[in-house]
Amino acid sequence: MYKILQKARNKLTKKIDTIPFIRYYAELAYQTELEKHISNLPIISISDLDLVNKIKHEGVVITSLENLKISSNSKLFQAAENLIPKISPSISARKNDFTIHASSQQIMEYPEIFLWGLEERLLNIVENYLGLSVAYHGAYFRRDIANQVEQGSRLWHIDKEDRKVLKIIVYLNDITEDKGPFQYIPQALTAKLVQSLKYTSGYIRDQTFQGVVSPANYRSCTGVAGTVIFAATSSIFHRGKPPVVADRFAIFFDYTSRRQKQLFYCNSSLPYNDLLLIAKNLSKEQKDCIFWQNS
Repeated sequence: MYKILQKARNKLTKKIDTIPFIRYYAELAYQTELEKHISNLPIISISDLDLVNKIKHEGVVITSLENLKISSNSKLFQAAENLIPKISPSISARKNDFTIHASSQQIMEYPEIFLWGLEERLLNIVENYLGLSVAYHGAYFRRDIANQVEQGSRLWHIDKEDRKVLKIIVYLNDITEDKGPFQYIPQALTAKLVQSLKYTSGYIRDQTFQGVVSPANYRSCTGVAGTVIFAATSSIFHRGKPPVVADRFAIFFDYTSRRQKQLFYCNSSLPYNDLLLIAKNLSKEQKDCIFWQNS
């Protein structure tokens, strides 16, 4: 029942948001919030500031766990390697299924995965990109099956949960062009396509998409296990290219601002009771990122 009500709320809010004067005043409020928060932005290193600026201007930055040098990298990767064999390759009987997610029970068995997304340095990078306080929506550990299904996130789309959405993607196996890379359209071209397509939300099939943009403009994020992708998924057309020769294993860490009334799909990857357990030894700042809806 809750999900039905949430979908109805999202649909109504989206319709309201298209009304010109509503959009105008919403933009004014948003810009005011950004200006107020500037003095509260955490100070970050020059290299991290450069990373943030690249995300802002290019929409995607590809790096690696090795380059990031975050203290809990080894714990993350070891936990992921232990969990991979437990993610069954069997999909449900529904013919259009293409991905298997680790259950909340499995994530709680390996909390290092969820906790990596709360590393202070990462949160500071995210906050400097968003320009506002961070809401952490959790870690989504997924196995994308090598099949020909083109549904959901395998279709071209732009994330509309917030004005700015940032996802950090960690590849857990080597990803080549035929192993399901994250694909995107450069930010500048995306802006033009949004205008020409009059795009507001939803999914676009690749066959349809190729009618308006050449595949030569597709950018595939390939890389070895440990590759890390910072993706501003609210400002780029993107999709997960269907893997052909092998399944893709990856973790998606999702972030938005805490602007509750303007957000769609405000769920966490873990149930509330699990969040309480996993947050016991966290700092106040980290807890605020998890329990942002209560603040």
